Amino acid sequence: MNIAKILLENKAVKLSFNPPFTYVSGIKGPIYTDNRVLISFVEARNAIVEALTAAIKENKLKFDYVAGTATAGIPWASFVAYKLGAPMVYIRPKPKDHGTGKQIEGFLEENKRVLVIEDLVTTGGSSLKTVDIIKNEGKCKCDAVLCIFTYGLEKSKNAFAEAGIKLFSLTDLDELLDVAIDGKYISADDKAKILEYKSDPENWAAKMGLL
Repeated sequence: MNIAKILLENKAVKLSFNPPFTYVSGIKGPIYTDNRVLISFVEARNAIVEALTAAIKENKLKFDYVAGTATAGIPWASFVAYKLGAPMVYIRPKPKDHGTGKQIEGFLEENKRVLVIEDLVTTGGSSLKTVDIIKNEGKCKCDAVLCIFTYGLEKSKNAFAEAGIKLFSLTDLDELLDVAIDGKYISADDKAKILEYKSDPENWAAKMGLL
């Protein structure tokens, strides 16, 4: 079961240099990930759920609740919670503008341990914000995030290290690029260009003459 291959075959991860992708931040880059498409492909979906549950067991992750990040992490957290018979909540990035204004949906008992399930980790900002909400609003413990895919950016690694949170992923950008070369999605030169993005995402487009 090669998760990186699944991401490429089902076009959850796309690679493009000219034109590059423009992200919400305004930064341009050669990679775009939308793991939400995977919930529509039964074989791929099942493989990823099996891999997530296997990763939990292999890494001996201890938890009382599974938490999904809204919205992309919710289905994966749901699948994992169902498979393991665990209670689940999901976390809103912002409070609702009506009702109680809470960010944690579902019942979360205080002083329990929570495992966050993410579809993708880039800079790590949204994941760590989710952890903070669990700790502050939920008054629970959270020391680990499990994701399908991470770019492995230094900014992300540093952020998780500083927060004291462990990040576990099914696959990462380095592995995906090797699989992409084997599958002839990209060339070795393309891989080098993408790794340039990984090392300096903010200035990548300028270095590549794409601005």
